[in-house]
Amino acid sequence: MSRILSAEGVTFEFTVPVVVIGGGAAGMIAALAAHERGAEVLVLERDALPQGSTALSAGLIPAPGTRWQRAAGIEDSPERFAADIIAKAKGEPDPADVSRVARAVGPALEWLADRYGLPFSVVDNFTYPGHSARRMHGLPSRSGAELIDRLRGAVEAAGIDVLCEAHVTALYADDGPRVRGVEVTRPDGSVERVGCAALILACNGYGGNRALVERHVPELADALYFGHPGNQGDALLWGEALGAATRHLSGHQGHGSVAHPAGILVTWATVTEGGVQVNTEGKRFSNEAQGYSEQAAVVLRQPDGIAWTVFDERIAAVARQFEDFRQAEAMGAVLSADSPADLARLMKVDADALAATLAEVGRLKAAGGSDGFGRSFAGSAPLVAPYRAVRVTGALFHTQGGLVVDDGARVVSGEGAPLPNLYAAGGAACGVSGSKASGYLSGNGLLTAVALGRIAGAAAADAVKEESTP
Repeated sequence: MSRILSAEGVTFEFTVPVVVIGGGAAGMIAALAAHERGAEVLVLERDALPQGSTALSAGLIPAPGTRWQRAAGIEDSPERFAADIIAKAKGEPDPADVSRVARAVGPALEWLADRYGLPFSVVDNFTYPGHSARRMHGLPSRSGAELIDRLRGAVEAAGIDVLCEAHVTALYADDGPRVRGVEVTRPDGSVERVGCAALILACNGYGGNRALVERHVPELADALYFGHPGNQGDALLWGEALGAATRHLSGHQGHGSVAHPAGILVTWATVTEGGVQVNTEGKRFSNEAQGYSEQAAVVLRQPDGIAWTVFDERIAAVARQFEDFRQAEAMGAVLSADSPADLARLMKVDADALAATLAEVGRLKAAGGSDGFGRSFAGSAPLVAPYRAVRVTGALFHTQGGLVVDDGARVVSGEGAPLPNLYAAGGAACGVSGSKASGYLSGNGLLTAVALGRIAGAAAADAVKEESTP
């Protein structure tokens, strides 16, 4: 339904200076930023309640040089963060794109805290793969559900209009190509036409569109999709139809640790703190510590697409700061046993194989050595009873490629010129992960939602005010 219709002769029921499509983190932050600059804003959300993929995430946002880091004695900078992003993605992302978001995200978090009361704090008790500093910031529950709830509350308190159950099914554009408005389809099938002076695409990527996933990320075509079903690639398809440049469309975030069949994200701290993954034969099969995104496809290549993450009570105590992990425990998804043999019985895997695997891991940890997969266990604490295990599968979370944007988050054409009044943020815009799952640095999704959301909202409001000034 991602159509571009001619705006010629079209009458709009009403017109709003800035329209935002999508009520996730990117859309809500864009709306707050535009409103603060004095623009009237309307957020259009296809669901009955704005949640988006943000609600399904851990709600953690990487940001360098923040006051929370300084209070915790963590040294960091935008330059260091940018270097980590580029290193993880093997030099693929445009350095200017990386610098733009690395510099913008810290001030954006402090703005959300100061102006809208979001109580961020830094995760200071473990480091995510690829990050050279502890820079993940989250709200008290460490959940994406809390993040979107608080952003929605801030938008409501600001008096910004959010129209729910409003599915944008087409854009109206002239030959410019300037977007003049949108077609909104309601649940009863009725259609409204809303005009706009600027349009911000904050409706994420195409993870929920199986045909597009098969085309661009074939290795995850049959994977569990753990993103929002509304991520149908509308922004990408509209942008392409308007002549926008796209980049890294095969880029994506996977996750190798979604509890199965519970469907709950299990924090990767279970691995980074010294846990391991085994398959249904009780054997390790990879360097789990490389990153959770690339681990999705690795897990899916195991028998039945299943793995077990094995850890201990010390690691579980770290993981309990996350609401998702507490839910997984409450549902009985996390098994507990006092010996490898008892754990194997609960897991229904070969006891001798699991015992041999854990014994080898123990030897590597004691010696500070590396295994045949290239994982170093230097400085890693031994696993001790009581042991824990959770059955997991690999999943696709969201896509990372998308529309190319400039410093003002304006969508640019294939020739590099900005389209007249079209902006993109979050998963609608090309991210900073390159073309492969392995290029995804933890938090890159919410990084571009927060940073580009604020940039897009401010830039759209400024452009609208400039055009309206005689």
